[in-house]
Amino acid sequence: MTVTARVRSSELRQTGTVTKNRARRRRIDAWKAFLYVVPALAFSLTFLIVPTFQTAWYSFYNWNGLSAATWAGVQNYVNIVQDEKLRDSFLHVGVLVVFYSFIPIVIALLLTMVISRAHALRGMSFYRTVLFLPQVIASVVVATTWLSIYSPNGLLNTALRGVGLDSLTKVWLGDFSTALVSVGFVGTWLNVGLCLVLFLSGVGNVQPELFEAARLDGASSLQEFFGITLPALRGQITVALTLTVVSSLKTFDLVYITTRGGPGDATTVPAYEAYNRAFNSGQVGSAASVAVVLTIGILIITALIGRLQPKETE
Repeated sequence: MTVTARVRSSELRQTGTVTKNRARRRRIDAWKAFLYVVPALAFSLTFLIVPTFQTAWYSFYNWNGLSAATWAGVQNYVNIVQDEKLRDSFLHVGVLVVFYSFIPIVIALLLTMVISRAHALRGMSFYRTVLFLPQVIASVVVATTWLSIYSPNGLLNTALRGVGLDSLTKVWLGDFSTALVSVGFVGTWLNVGLCLVLFLSGVGNVQPELFEAARLDGASSLQEFFGITLPALRGQITVALTLTVVSSLKTFDLVYITTRGGPGDATTVPAYEAYNRAFNSGQVGSAASVAVVLTIGILIITALIGRLQPKETE
């Protein structure tokens, strides 16, 4: 019995040692995993999280960026509502949402309906590439190109003159009635390809048997689209809405290069106002408040759009 007890005691000690070693290895592995995350975490803290809180702090002060700051409380936020120029900038970005998001999604859905039924046609992959091409071109190049197209002697006016519509020619980016719409159409051109690629990838996940069954039942193109394609694209439409709405709300470089907010204040947007007030007008506190409101707005809109995302069980 004594020998048996000693053997059992030895086995228990060995088991305990193995268990401790395993626990130690798990702790070491956990620390190793944490060390891998540290560089990304440090980068985010340094260039994203800390500057975000600093910006929010600056928004409660009147500061020109050089001299001593004075406490302003919530006045900078009140000015966003009271200042007509700032109010208009948020209204302008609302108009851009239509051109950057809703119109591209509608156009892309129509193209998806056509392409999904004509996928066997020769050269279809080429057309897809051409439509997506604007997404891979630098925004500065895009803005410069459209600035040339919209110029008095640019491609658009030249084409109008060529077909005898001289009365319609104008300085598109210099006219109060057309400047914002002209900027918006550039956003439409940019985002159609992105939406189309998303939707075509979604259509590719639909079982071909569903389309074949619908065609055998005599379903028209519209019936097939609204009955099969559109419901299957709910997730892709949500992603497209998120990407395009956020891109419209963040619009800066296109406005900066093409119009600088002009003519007058006809194309000012919040991102441009934040830049202009911080670096040109010496109103850092006001610029910070605009940036904070814009950021909160983007987060809220993104969360609301995310609710459209289908559940995994659906």
